[in-house]
Amino acid sequence: MRLEDKVAIITGSGSGIGRATAQLFAEEGAKVVVAEINLEGANETVQSIQSAGGEAVSVEADVSKEEDSRKIADLAYCEYGKIDILVNNAAAFVFGRVEDATTEDWDHVFSVNVKGPAFCVKAVLPVMKQGSSGAIVNIGSISSMIAQPDYVPYNTSKSAILNFTRCLAMDLAPFNIRVNTVCPGVTHTPALEKAIQEEGITLEEANAHLNQPCLLKRLGQPREIAHGILFLASDDASFVTGTSLLVDGGYTAQ
Repeated sequence: MRLEDKVAIITGSGSGIGRATAQLFAEEGAKVVVAEINLEGANETVQSIQSAGGEAVSVEADVSKEEDSRKIADLAYCEYGKIDILVNNAAAFVFGRVEDATTEDWDHVFSVNVKGPAFCVKAVLPVMKQGSSGAIVNIGSISSMIAQPDYVPYNTSKSAILNFTRCLAMDLAPFNIRVNTVCPGVTHTPALEKAIQEEGITLEEANAHLNQPCLLKRLGQPREIAHGILFLASDDASFVTGTSLLVDGGYTAQ
């Protein structure tokens, strides 16, 4: 198993990509800390892992609050005695034009998407440095790479993650801590379904529109993204740091 005896924190793992990643990590032998603002979703993820014979605990946390990030790290260390992997997956989806975005919109999207990962990294570093090893995987997006209409707040926050990753990789290399980013394409998650419902269109109509730029002509599945995260978190990527991995079905290739 690729993560045997590893301890992994995964934020935003109560559904979607985060849940699929938590389940895959547990299958690969990791002990998983499921950190989620929605405790019900976190508990469902933990139950699914335990039902399959894996090991996991849940913690209710808002990563935009530094004290909650410390709570996540403290729980992981108290429960399992170490922290090997951090996956910064929790995200806020704030879209719109720059003239429409409010101060509250900017504060929210940057608090969750940029400050949240920074707080979580800060919280786990004492333990990772003590162990002289670690793998941090930040979740970006195709929106980190390209311009999209009416996506200004979200794309700006996700673009920041790329340079955040590079700077961390440089600073943490002396401690044998690797830092990378996975950039998913359009993925079939509950968040996407909610956005489609709010637009008042069917999933079939959304698919036809969303898949047009994608070379594989379909939505990604959460587990497909999770496999990319697993690679970067595992020792298979022991010589990989400071980079981004696109898992987007060829969306950005055109």
